[in-house]
Amino acid sequence: MEPDHLALDRFLLGLTGVETPRVLFLPTASADSSDYVQRFFTAYTTLPCRPSWMPLFRRDGSSVEEHIEAADLVFVGGGNTANMLAIWRVHGVDRALRAAWERGTVLAGVSAGAICWFEQGSTDSFGPGLAALDCLGFLPESFTPHYDGEAARRPRLHAMIDGGELGPGWAADDGCAVVFEGTTKVDVVTSRPTATAYRVDDGVSGAVERRLDARRV
Repeated sequence: MEPDHLALDRFLLGLTGVETPRVLFLPTASADSSDYVQRFFTAYTTLPCRPSWMPLFRRDGSSVEEHIEAADLVFVGGGNTANMLAIWRVHGVDRALRAAWERGTVLAGVSAGAICWFEQGSTDSFGPGLAALDCLGFLPESFTPHYDGEAARRPRLHAMIDGGELGPGWAADDGCAVVFEGTTKVDVVTSRPTATAYRVDDGVSGAVERRLDARRV
């Protein structure tokens, strides 16, 4: 998200425990945008890693499973989450990602790439009004990105949780990451001085938000 400020990307590489990790980029949510792929390589070729990407709109005959199995870190880009999940299921990416997660591969992403791992997410896949979406379900509960970056995110999330459209869960400002080990939240890290994450639950009189402590990376 911040090609000139790669602190969170360096943090992700460190999670792999590999000196020069193999990083696989999945730009499915942007329909394999060539500009997005170029921006990924422009950023990640400056880092100590071996970047690659996997096309799904123009298949090249390579194995989805082999691509994902070879990666130490899978990074999922932003875009339309609903479309991405549908395409993944057609090509078996969802199953390959679950197998990678169970092996201990680091899975990460921005926007759609952050929402997708949870049971549910708050998404603009169907238009600007934001709606609840069922996702992969590797992690329990829900996730909402861009919490400080889009004015509608916070009030709409509270309304969805209050109305029962979306389950309780996590929300993160731009430039902030919530880190899970297995299904347990273990860390909140940020590349911006004021960015953080939140726990949002269904309270007696409406949604209740709790700000989480985040450490700068």
